[in-house]
Amino acid sequence: MEFRLLVKQHLTAVSIILAGAFVLAGPRCGLAEEKAGPAEEKAGPADWPNWRGPDHNGVSKETGWKTTWPAEGPKVLWKASVGTGFSSFAVSSGKVYTMGNTDNTDMVFCFDAETGKEVWKHSYQAPLDKSQYEGGPNSTPTVDDTRVYTFSKRGQVYCLDVGTGKVIWSKKFLIKPPTWNFAGSPLVMGRLVILNAGTQGLALNKLDGAVVWQNGEGLAGYATPVPFKMIGRECVAIFTQKAAVGLLAENGKELWRIAWETQYDANIPDPIIYDDKVFLSSGYGTGCGLYQIAHGQPNQIWRNRSMRNHFNSCVPWKGSVYGFDESTLTCMDWATGTVKWTDRGLGKGSLMAADGKLILLGEGGKLVIADASPEGFKPLAEAQILRGKCWTTPVLSGGRIYARNAPGDVVCVDVKQ
Repeated sequence: MEFRLLVKQHLTAVSIILAGAFVLAGPRCGLAEEKAGPAEEKAGPADWPNWRGPDHNGVSKETGWKTTWPAEGPKVLWKASVGTGFSSFAVSSGKVYTMGNTDNTDMVFCFDAETGKEVWKHSYQAPLDKSQYEGGPNSTPTVDDTRVYTFSKRGQVYCLDVGTGKVIWSKKFLIKPPTWNFAGSPLVMGRLVILNAGTQGLALNKLDGAVVWQNGEGLAGYATPVPFKMIGRECVAIFTQKAAVGLLAENGKELWRIAWETQYDANIPDPIIYDDKVFLSSGYGTGCGLYQIAHGQPNQIWRNRSMRNHFNSCVPWKGSVYGFDESTLTCMDWATGTVKWTDRGLGKGSLMAADGKLILLGEGGKLVIADASPEGFKPLAEAQILRGKCWTTPVLSGGRIYARNAPGDVVCVDVKQ
């Protein structure tokens, strides 16, 4: 996670990476299984501990939440102000985490999920970096057991205690950030924290921040690393400045590479991996494609310009891919790339999915619930919950939807049955 005709305006969006980025293989993510898919296993609250959720694909397992509401909209449970930025939300064990910037100070917030009461706040000096957009943090905190990890635009990594916000360790990288600075969120895999920094990613020991591997000091892409399995081993896909690469998580060794160049080197949305295939998309007229991946050279299945994700990633669901082709909400067939339907009512919005429904936030702050169906765009409910620029992906967790705008106005609405 607008721009109209001027190139200068187009550049703006690049930074919104939001939150960094989309994706996956096997049970980790993918097309949300047509069988008894992960979102169909059981009802009840589901934690969302990192960017794009526990399956790293923007699809929640949560069911039994309210998909319609009165004309006045869903009940607002609480509001907060977190400062400028585009960080989304991590939700874990009754706490909500996000980031913002005020007076050139980055802040990591921990709120009580039910009441919105501030539990703790960690601050550190960091420039707003307003460069053709509002600035502020673009990445989302990652919660792993008793620790929360954050990554700043200038390369500062923090490992914080989830209960107190106390710094366990921190690390500042001297690697030069890309044009709109670092934007991908931390990915925790086993003992590692993997970051889209440097030419082709790097990994830290999650316990003490020591560097485990690093693939060059060149300029990074903007997406969040995505986990998958291959040849029976844990792997990670990283969208770099010039390519999508598959790496062995343990040592960063390259398994495959797909050349992918975008104007302004703006590879922002996360790859989506399912089985032995990877879906890529980027904006600025580039488009999208589906590739069969194997150890060695991937094979292109199809490629077109029908899904040009600017900064928000797509969501896969039961054989379809849903996302924003620049400013047009689009449903596309995964296997063929054929467009099933489009709708232009939400601008450069963002989305996630849960229980066969799309949860959409338009760039003007309208929240929309719609069926995830290739048969057409079928809104079930909508409400204006925010004003101002809204490029950050909303999050459903525990019967609550969390959303924010660029200035940092946060709203939590009730969608419990």
